[in-house]
Amino acid sequence: MGLRRVGVAVTAGAIALARETVDRDDALKALHDLCDEIDPEWIVVGLPVSLDGSETDSAAEARRFGLDVARGTGRTVVFWDERFTSVMAARELGAAGTTGSRRKAATDQVAAAIVLQAYLDGTRT
Repeated sequence: MGLRRVGVAVTAGAIALARETVDRDDALKALHDLCDEIDPEWIVVGLPVSLDGSETDSAAEARRFGLDVARGTGRTVVFWDERFTSVMAARELGAAGTTGSRRKAATDQVAAAIVLQAYLDGTRT
């Protein structure tokens, strides 16, 4: 969840897939519509924490956003550490040869897929 855009990813079994990027102002409606479409059990919201793991003002905003998502969709929302995901996404897109506006547009959704994959890997039993 960024200040201007929200990356969205979904699961295909045990694999996270980048889905779309939506404007922050439209994110709650877009997530509600997506829930109607795919009926997820839960939603993962990336939690921007500092390097030492402490929560920042951005983390508080992410928690507020997550509560709004939970209320608006009726789904369980879980929070997961999103440190370095945008950097990782930009590197992957650069390695794939994605440049310019396409790279910028895809970074948020690829970062969302990285967060979701980390959650899936971290909670797998």
